[in-house]
Amino acid sequence: MIDIRDRVRNAALHAKITTAEQAAELIKPGMNLGVSGFTPAGYPKCVPLALAERIKKENFKINLWTGASVGDELDGALARVGGIARRLPYQTNKDIQKAVNNGSIEYTDLHLSHVAQMSRYGFFGGKVDVAIIEACAITEEGHIVPTTSLGNSASFVQSADLVIVEVNTSQPLALEGMHDVYVPLDPPHRLPVPIVNVDDRIGTPYIVCGPEKIAAIVACDIPDGVRPLGAIDDDARAMSAHLIDFLNKEVAAGRMPKNLLPLQSGVGSVANAVISGLVDSPYENLTVFTEVIQDGMFDLIDAGKLAFASGTSLTPSPDGLKRLYANIDEYRKKIVLRPQEIANSPETARRLGIIAMNTAIEFDIYGHVNSTHVMGTRMMNGIGGSGDFARNGYLTFFFTNSVAKGGDISSIVPMCSHIDHTEHDVDVFITEQGVADVRGLSPRERAKVIIENCAHPDYKPMLRDYYERAVAATKNAHTPHILSEALSFHTRFQETGSMKIK
Repeated sequence: MIDIRDRVRNAALHAKITTAEQAAELIKPGMNLGVSGFTPAGYPKCVPLALAERIKKENFKINLWTGASVGDELDGALARVGGIARRLPYQTNKDIQKAVNNGSIEYTDLHLSHVAQMSRYGFFGGKVDVAIIEACAITEEGHIVPTTSLGNSASFVQSADLVIVEVNTSQPLALEGMHDVYVPLDPPHRLPVPIVNVDDRIGTPYIVCGPEKIAAIVACDIPDGVRPLGAIDDDARAMSAHLIDFLNKEVAAGRMPKNLLPLQSGVGSVANAVISGLVDSPYENLTVFTEVIQDGMFDLIDAGKLAFASGTSLTPSPDGLKRLYANIDEYRKKIVLRPQEIANSPETARRLGIIAMNTAIEFDIYGHVNSTHVMGTRMMNGIGGSGDFARNGYLTFFFTNSVAKGGDISSIVPMCSHIDHTEHDVDVFITEQGVADVRGLSPRERAKVIIENCAHPDYKPMLRDYYERAVAATKNAHTPHILSEALSFHTRFQETGSMKIK
């Protein structure tokens, strides 16, 4: 067993150091598990693996609540043994996705800022039974020092009947001090979140727990299962260039300061590429108020462009993780991690004037966005935090490539097959083709701008034809649609494998 006594600074807690298998025995069938982790960062690994082995023998299920997606040692291991009855609020694991879409896991998709409060009130069928939290250390007072994410950890610890702590020696002690843990009071006692500037600290550098609540402590040395980010291709460069040109015009018009407003960027390769592109922009002293801090944020720090970043998770690529640990003494000066109900707080986002930048699976000609479902039925990952920021940002962008599947699918369609963000939530659409600024436009005006500026040339004639016929058929209705045809793009792909008319 790995010796973690130097990281467990409360000597009395040494008696609770045990094996992952023994800790897993504390978990009973049907329990609600609230675990650390937000993206594959800071999630427990050894106890879930031990629990999966136990489930193989005993055949039972638990309900799994996280901050967002987590690594394969948790989501994948439990999904493959059929151990999850219900999962929330966001996931990216292929085994989870398969189980969600064949009905063997009930999946609850939620705005990430809502989860902590809803769990504290028992909206999900009871409160947290067991919290499993990854830590880099436990303080003298028995409080938990998190690792590379905060997510819902603090709220889960507060609510749980008992807590299992995984002390992960692969996570450097230099992470200590990067966290700002603040759990708001619940209504009707809530006070305003006292963040005025992105770098304000309002809480503690640890999760308040206490030794009496900790039931078991497990040593672990498995690193975060971070994933490679896609290469920054020509389409991503084009989208980043379109963004910078748009922001230049906003600054010139006096609608934004020279160092912009705080930036929020979603997770994934496109979002990372767009942020990384700001390295070559004229902007300096940038600030970030977001969920996930990826490689692009490190690029901005290294270029001297980023003054400070607030998030809830450090989620770099494998190379980015090495870079983070090699330069952590410098990065920690400019990064703080908060609980996701604070990092994603709609009120704070609105007040700080966030520039919200997220990605879509598809959007339609009237400005509705689908960010979760393929062909309207198959869940991909979930809405994540995009809704928290999109509706409440000072300026809201959605990005996507204009086509997918080698050009067989248009990402701009007459009517979205599923809607996560309505026309009321989005200001600007960007594809590699161009920019559609839809602020203040009517639906018919939006349709023309989106088709002409964002659609791929292969699909513009089809989209124009649909729109013109819809206008004629409805006699200039406010939002012209031929409902019998509106989803024909999707059915055509299902039937022939391509949206194109052949």
